[in-house]
Amino acid sequence: MNLLIHPSYFPSISHYVAMAQSERIVFEMEDNFQKQTNRNRTYIYSPNGIQLLNIPVKHSKEAHQKTKEIKIENDFNWQKQHFKSLEAAYRTSPFFEFFEDELAPIFEKKHHFLMDLNFETMEFVSKCLRMKLNFETTVEYFHQVNTNTVFDYRSLVDGKKDKSQFEAYTQVFDDKHGFLNNLSVLDLLFNEGKYSLDYLKSQTLIFK
Repeated sequence: MNLLIHPSYFPSISHYVAMAQSERIVFEMEDNFQKQTNRNRTYIYSPNGIQLLNIPVKHSKEAHQKTKEIKIENDFNWQKQHFKSLEAAYRTSPFFEFFEDELAPIFEKKHHFLMDLNFETMEFVSKCLRMKLNFETTVEYFHQVNTNTVFDYRSLVDGKKDKSQFEAYTQVFDDKHGFLNNLSVLDLLFNEGKYSLDYLKSQTLIFK
């Protein structure tokens, strides 16, 4: 299938289910930035349950600003905070140490634009999954697309609209909080390792 979807920060499992089952991926580059979406946030399984990792962005006086123009606020070291949170969440997972050396450098950089960081996180995940990330990008924004030829999953970036339920897999703290559905794909990767891509290809995406 042909897929239209947003680049996001260590995307949700839903994002990667769609991407893993697509023949052609087109990333939306011309949308307006919206707060409180997964454009600049992701969710992980911490010792205390679900945890939000949010990237601070610089605010603009403009009413509408394109996501590709959004700059990251680097006045405080949020990168260190995010990596420490990932360590606390996944240090004891089966595969965290296997990917750690390639993950850490992402948090040692000071990215200027949010979109650059999002693409780097997706390249990292896709490499770990051994999934080729061949994609195109939009050059103008269309509110609606031809659904006969393209699956429009752009709204997945708004997690509140994502109703997908996936098969349970073993999570580090599931004995405390049970299975937490549709977290960042990092949760799947650190717990399932080389089996992650097979899992993504076997899931059904429910989107309304």
